Amino acid sequence: MRSIMFLVFFSIVLLLYSLINYYIFIRGMQALPPGMVFRRWYPWIFLFLSSSYVLGRFMERVWISPVSTLFNFSGSFWLALMFYFLLAVIAIDLVRLIIYIIPFKPGFILNNYTEVKKYLFFAVVAVTGAVVLAGHINALLPRVKRIDIRIDKNAGEMKTLHIAAASDIHMGTLVGPRRTARLVKMLNERNADIILLAGDIVDEDLGPVIHNDLGRSLQKLKAPLGVYAITGNHEYIGGAKAAVKYLEEHNIKMLMDTAVLINKSFYLAGRNDRDSKRFSNTERKSIAKVLEGVDFAYPVIMMDHQPFNLQQVADAGIDFQISGHTHHGQIWPLNYITEAMYELSWGYKQKGNTHFYVSSGYGGWGPPVRIGNRPEILDIYIAFK
Repeated sequence: MRSIMFLVFFSIVLLLYSLINYYIFIRGMQALPPGMVFRRWYPWIFLFLSSSYVLGRFMERVWISPVSTLFNFSGSFWLALMFYFLLAVIAIDLVRLIIYIIPFKPGFILNNYTEVKKYLFFAVVAVTGAVVLAGHINALLPRVKRIDIRIDKNAGEMKTLHIAAASDIHMGTLVGPRRTARLVKMLNERNADIILLAGDIVDEDLGPVIHNDLGRSLQKLKAPLGVYAITGNHEYIGGAKAAVKYLEEHNIKMLMDTAVLINKSFYLAGRNDRDSKRFSNTERKSIAKVLEGVDFAYPVIMMDHQPFNLQQVADAGIDFQISGHTHHGQIWPLNYITEAMYELSWGYKQKGNTHFYVSSGYGGWGPPVRIGNRPEILDIYIAFK
């Protein structure tokens, strides 16, 4: 039954993807004048780019190689280009519709329609390419975000707690050895008491992670109180059992709907991702079950990958929650969608005595591009009573 549902879902997504690409292709073809040399190459270039992502992801599961990497990178960049091409083509078609409806007809455009279409085609390609390139450079330059929080509870002998944290790393083909090593270096440079990884550490398929031996970098993460992590939806999409086993083999302590007392000073709780039921038929525990046996006289910090139901978290007596997942849309203007979906799409919020921070993440899903937000590492300083 689950296989049938997945097949139906995949078929719908593939159909929608094909229709969008066909719409962009036809509009591009119509913009190029007959007899132009580039017009002969255009269908082949478009076919390569539009099919690369699907081919790359399929090849990656059966044969990880420079060829599959090439298709993955090409296809991932195409996702960003396709998105902005779609917006541009829709905008141009709306302008054409307005010109068709209103009585005023611009003579310059009518008299030079073929040339205008050609130059508009190359202008859209140039501007979109520049935007995506700038977004890629931005995605490669994560910032360190400092967060200062006060929790009015005693924490044993600890007066302060320094946390280095990251979410949404998406290790795999696109976030490979170089970017993973940089993440580890940035986290270690914080000289924090504890390191936390708030889900989506692996980008679905574990194959490229093992192939590139990315666990070797993770083993270099060092903090006196340890390195802890939770699952995200992408661990479950790719198979959480294998991903959790791999991470634990590389010195990452996974919190699977559990809470632990650390240094006799504070509790750290970690929830399984809310998509665990959808992808592995495993029901995650309620907050109350996760926190059974917790002494709330101590500070309680929790990681939950997807930032839903913040009021429930506040009502449960959590002092601080770290989440990720949203990427704050990753590519403008998708941030407006995540802002509509989540009470907190990115940044800090306080509800009652509970502090929340939703990270935009370190890596990304799909295109290695960020427009409208920055990737980040969290440098969190907590002062206790």
